[in-house]
Amino acid sequence: MTAFALEPEEQGWCAELRALTAERLRPLAEKGEPGRINRPLVAALGELGLLRRLFPADGPLRALGLCLLRESLAQECTEAETALALQGLGAYPIVQSGTADQRARWIPEVAAGRAVAAFALSEPGAGSDAAALSLAAEPDGPGGWRLTGGKCWISNAPEADFATVFARTGGAPGAGGVTAFLVPADRPGLTGAHLDMLSPHPIGTLDFDGVPVTRADVLGTVGGGFGVAMRTLNLFRPSVGAFAVGMAQAALDAALAHAGTRTAFGGPLKDLQSVGHQLAEMATRVESARLLVYAAASAYDRAAPDIARRSAMAKLLATETAQYVVDAAVQIHGARALRRGHLLEHLYREVRAPRIYEGATEVQRSIIAKELYRAARP
Repeated sequence: MTAFALEPEEQGWCAELRALTAERLRPLAEKGEPGRINRPLVAALGELGLLRRLFPADGPLRALGLCLLRESLAQECTEAETALALQGLGAYPIVQSGTADQRARWIPEVAAGRAVAAFALSEPGAGSDAAALSLAAEPDGPGGWRLTGGKCWISNAPEADFATVFARTGGAPGAGGVTAFLVPADRPGLTGAHLDMLSPHPIGTLDFDGVPVTRADVLGTVGGGFGVAMRTLNLFRPSVGAFAVGMAQAALDAALAHAGTRTAFGGPLKDLQSVGHQLAEMATRVESARLLVYAAASAYDRAAPDIARRSAMAKLLATETAQYVVDAAVQIHGARALRRGHLLEHLYREVRAPRIYEGATEVQRSIIAKELYRAARP
């Protein structure tokens, strides 16, 4: 952690969290089945009070606090980080836009680790272009709809206990005709399947065959669902960068340790100038990404006018940096890092997805350019 942006108490808390994660959460993660929800791990996140930090009783969740939480977890156990982040992503639309009854029913269960959430936005034809979603909410009597269609690449699907589902209730194509619904997993007509993905975390499809929903299931307002999605993603986007920074730091630490103990060409690897320069480049990029993530989170917490640009920059730089650093760490280790079960083999599979989800790298560049043009307008 850097002393530039963090208070000593924050640095101390992050160190304690890393130690707790290694001691209590990593063993549970190692017992989990790749591609499936690890409910003992989710329950432990609840028992340790970490999930409750996503839903503070004394005010809104601070983006910087979320970033510190995700970075610290990721540095020691990516499965624990992802399990926590997915609970927040799936449940935060309820916090921000749900009714009192919806919040009372689900938020305590999510915070305790007893209920697992999903955020169901992406579709086969609507990934980066989320406004193009086509899941149909067809009118069904007064104040009701039937959901018909499919969602794809949904984290925690199809095992989640409920999902925040975004469907098209009418209006012109685009963001204006989208409504968010809170859909429990036991609704008739709702099924799904697991997807075998590169990353080890649970991800799958959801299929809606006339799934009934009512006004009581709407999150926010009818037709206001795209705003529900964007408000959630705007909060979580900088913390995707924090997740990436945590992985990059873990890879850098592993490379430093290996370079100091591995002997080659008559001495330790660290004495080779090419390796030393590579480590210096890795460390500089990690620190740059970390500071940009912290700056974006602080801007969100201040409600600064340039949140969109800062958040996009943070996610862009941090995820691209993590990919570079993990790859460089693998190169320094050589073939041993490619063996199944090695930390870097695990990170190599984990690090690719964040460059795509919650807005791909290309989308972030488009957002940044758009914001630059807006700021330059006379």
